[in-house]
Order: sequence, then C-alpha cells, then structure tokens
Amino acid sequence: MNALITLSDAHVVHKARSGGLFTRDRVYALTGADLTIVPGETVGVVGESGCGKSTLAKVLVGVQRPTSGTVRFRDRDLWSMRPAERRASVGGSTGMVFQDPSTALNRRLPVRRILRDPLDVHRRGTARERDDRVRELMSLVGLPRALADALPGQLSGGQRQRVAIARALALDPDLVVADEPTSALDVSVRAQILNLLLDLKERLDLALVFVSHDIQTVRRMSDRVITMYLGRIVEESPAARVSDGARHPYTRALFSATPGLLDPIDPIPLVGPVPSATHPPTGCPFRTRCWKADEECAGAMPDFTAASTPDHRFRCHHPVKEDQSTRDLVAQAVSAAPAVADIPAQQQP
Repeated sequence: MNALITLSDAHVVHKARSGGLFTRDRVYALTGADLTIVPGETVGVVGESGCGKSTLAKVLVGVQRPTSGTVRFRDRDLWSMRPAERRASVGGSTGMVFQDPSTALNRRLPVRRILRDPLDVHRRGTARERDDRVRELMSLVGLPRALADALPGQLSGGQRQRVAIARALALDPDLVVADEPTSALDVSVRAQILNLLLDLKERLDLALVFVSHDIQTVRRMSDRVITMYLGRIVEESPAARVSDGARHPYTRALFSATPGLLDPIDPIPLVGPVPSATHPPTGCPFRTRCWKADEECAGAMPDFTAASTPDHRFRCHHPVKEDQSTRDLVAQAVSAAPAVADIPAQQQP
C-alpha cells in the first residue's frame, strides 16, 4: 500500500532563551524520527509531556518544517514543493484537531463561517455547494442546524470540539491528526468525542494519528502505537500487544502506570533523573531512569531492532524479554532502584 506520509530522519531543533552571552541553548524537540502513515490506519502516539508528540504531529501536517530530514507526502518531498502547491496538496488532504477548541476557533466567527472558511480558501465548489457542505459537516459531527449562527463562546466544550473536528473534515482529507483532542474536555464528554472520531474514521475511511496522554485509550483506538521519549521514537508496536508485549522498558513502564481492576499491580518505578531536552544525555536518553542501563547504553543510541512479531520494532540495548510479565519487571526495577538513582546523566556539550 502506498504511503500517505513518510518521515525520514526528521529533526526539529529550537533555539531556547537560555544560554550564554553569544550562544543560545538548543531544544531538541524531535530527533531522528522515521515514520510511515498509510491510508486507513490509526496510529497512536504516547509519551510523557515534552517528549515531542505535538512536534511530531505538526511535522506530519506541514505546520512545522523540520530542521533536517525529509517529509514525503504521497512520495513527493513536501518542503521542496512551491508554497502554493504545498498548501494545496497538504491543506486539502490533511486535517488537524487541536487540544483546546476554545483557542483553536476564531471567537468572532459563527460556526457557519468557521466551517466554510477552508472551502473558501481552497475554492472548493460554488457558493451554494459550500453552504450545502457546511450543513453536511454539522450533521456529520452531530451538531444541530440551530447552532450554525452561534459563536464558539456560546457553545459547550464538547460542541466546540465537534466544530473543530468538522472543520478538519471540511476538505474531505485522507489523514486527520488529533493532538490531545479530549484533554481540555470534561470527563463526561470525552467518550462521546472519542466515539465520534472512531465512527468518522470508519465511515470516511480516514487515516488517523491520535496523540494522547491517555495511553489505554490510545491502545483501544489504534492499530499501531508509537512510543516517544525525549524527542525520539523508541518503539513501534501493534496495539494489541503493546501492554504486555512491548520490548522497550519505557513503554512497559508507561503501561504499567495505568490502573487495572482485574489484576492490579504496582507501576514500574522510574527513580533516576529526568533528562533535559536542552542538554540530553549521551547514548540512550532513557538510561538515566532505566533499571537495565549500563555503560553500553551511555555509549551510543541503539538502532531499531525488529521483534518476532510483524510491524514491531524498538530501540534498546537491553530489551524486555518477549512476553515477560510486568510483575517480574516491577520486581527487577525495585531491586535496581538504588543503583539507578546514582547514575550520572553525562550531558552532551
């Protein structure tokens, strides 16, 4: 199947406000990202705050230009296109749903104008066809027609996010990237928005990239799960196996932290220092918190290793054994905790 979007060794580096008199520190927001999105699949992206999830999402839809590396859209280099061609190609084939709909929507425009705006910008159809499309979009996301002239401030949080989703679908895209689409909503409406996204994905045959802190929701919604740590993709796993079959210690620690009612266990403790994105550790960035870390981990970042399961790969010098229980990993991490706490974080210059 031909890929929609392919990232190859994509890096995003920002200049920080800190640093010396003549040089400023750099923030390594995304490092060496390799990822392919194919039509119709759902890819979940998980990781702690600041790990690069949102940066990855922006790179995928062309909002953020990588500092180095390539982004190929339908097998064409996205950033070698002329600006007008890039806007037409990517803007017409991708949509993005942001975290907070109250800031993502223009407060001065009614719902009707918000939904029509992408159609006007890309000159899709006649004036009547655009009005018909607006009504179709409102029906698609479950918004009553009576709200067409309402301002975003007159809507509930769930209704505003439905407007944001409808706007992302306005140009009939092949890919929708949802960046924490439920984190700003009340618990009571989160399930409604998640179910809406899943329903739309199936009905419209969309590819969906779902970024979230709620890793169990990501697991249930996704075909593949991408784990990120300090700007790097450290594991890519089939969603069905990510809880108990993940090979990277960080992925297993993430999923162990979610409560289980049928078989509750303590989470895997991560006791070492949390590294800085401005001065990341040498070698594997997770080594300062990993109970398996040794000198080899400090020496070099491991390459991807393919697991025995298809479409499963990870970057770790000392991966978790296949089908090793989380209880065993908790015991190992607890016994190694004092040693991990004493590991220095050998910073890069």
